[in-house]
Amino acid sequence: MNAASTHDEFTLKEIVLYGSLSLVVLGGSFFIGRNLIRNARSTGEEKKTYSDDYAAYYAQKLKLAFENDMPFGWGTDEEEVREIFRAVPSKEIFRDIMNSYQKLYSRSLMMDLKGELTTSEYNEMLAIIAGKPDNGNTNSQQQIGQEQYTAWAKRLKAAFDTSYWFLPGTDEPAIKAVFLELPTQTDFQKTALAYKNLYGNDLISDLKSELEFWEYGSYLSIINNKPK
Repeated sequence: MNAASTHDEFTLKEIVLYGSLSLVVLGGSFFIGRNLIRNARSTGEEKKTYSDDYAAYYAQKLKLAFENDMPFGWGTDEEEVREIFRAVPSKEIFRDIMNSYQKLYSRSLMMDLKGELTTSEYNEMLAIIAGKPDNGNTNSQQQIGQEQYTAWAKRLKAAFDTSYWFLPGTDEPAIKAVFLELPTQTDFQKTALAYKNLYGNDLISDLKSELEFWEYGSYLSIINNKPK
């Protein structure tokens, strides 16, 4: 074999080296391309956050609630999260919000909710969405059915099951939110029946045990002031 042909051939070491370099270049190009696509998608989604006509509006509000600076330190604004969930018109829109959150932040909304909320708060949010209609983009009055009564009952139970630093407690704002949503006294009675069917407990008795006596009267007056 002559010298010219020897120089034209690659050694095994050179083949491995060049192959590795090619993989690095291709891999780097892949990640750069993927990041460019993600950034472009995020920018496009960001333009939709200005109006509540878009799921991106709710997705951004949730992220801001997670990052909210509380008066005595950093943490999540749970009441704001609750109000955002209450404002979501339907399950269909909530699915759009999850997709938008992924586009904006490359993160799972449900995983972030689990990380930001306690178990009882997370269960409350699931119950809020469970009580929504399947589709639609407005908060128009809808026919209230058993699914909604069940959702209200689950939200009340989640409020009763709240704990603070391993100490049992009650989430009073969560209870008040449910009471304000109930349209009539009849709806409260049907929610109490759903609560009994789910947990085997009397809702009024549990309310009395969870609330201070001065709280119980004021909360019950919310129901008593509603139409029959």
